[in-house]
Amino acid sequence: MRLATIRTAGGTRAVRREGDTLVETGHADVGALLADPGWRTAALADGPTHPVDGADFATLVTTPSKVVCVGLNYTNHIVEMGHDLPTHPTLFAKFADALVGAHDDIPLPPETEALDWEVELGVVVGQRVRRAKGESAEAAIAGFTVVDDISCRDWQMRTGEWLQGKTWDSSTPVGPYLVTPDELPGGVRPELEVSLHVDGVLRQRDSTADLLFDPVALVEHISTVVRLNPGDIIATGTPGGVGHGMTPPTYLAQGQVVVAEVEGIGALTNRVVADPTA
Repeated sequence: MRLATIRTAGGTRAVRREGDTLVETGHADVGALLADPGWRTAALADGPTHPVDGADFATLVTTPSKVVCVGLNYTNHIVEMGHDLPTHPTLFAKFADALVGAHDDIPLPPETEALDWEVELGVVVGQRVRRAKGESAEAAIAGFTVVDDISCRDWQMRTGEWLQGKTWDSSTPVGPYLVTPDELPGGVRPELEVSLHVDGVLRQRDSTADLLFDPVALVEHISTVVRLNPGDIIATGTPGGVGHGMTPPTYLAQGQVVVAEVEGIGALTNRVVADPTA
């Protein structure tokens, strides 16, 4: 099953993809759909339809109760950033105001000179869990999406805490789809290629099979600390190839187009623009 949230004249709507058509499920967004304990059945409802071509994708879940990110989860990225291999997941958070849609523009904050890219596999939680283990952690995974963890590296590196460089307003595209585990090789531990291009130049490519902490392990770990709710998002970390790790460091500039893709799920295509709020 492939689910998304689109913008319509009447507001955002959760939709199910059927071929080249998007079918409304009767919910305001994918988060509202997942809040229904019977969401797998509810997602099959028949409602108004929209063509996929030209659809205006909102961020997948408009108001998740939390977005938890994993900072170091691929060996090659850990090495390029100068860190030791972790024995536990390195976690930080984002706020919902940071999230944007799959094709939305990314504003370039005038306060940063180091706007960087990070393609990531996103885990979308489908049920409330606390201290989940084994099968309960697996069952809590509704599906997977694509996240581009756009980062202001100069702000991130100001202190030992990364939040201020990671949750800039309207900086993090998520989408375009939630794809359920049954449609992906590896299921709840998917083995998918992740890649990112800037202006058509390949910058990142790896496989989610190389994650140090897989999606099930992350649900177990995070739910030990705090309950996970339907619609919560876990960004599982990025592979090597970020601009900050290049010699010399290379960062995003106004007008550049970033394409972050996860095999079997879809691609985020976002242009960097002048920040209209500055």
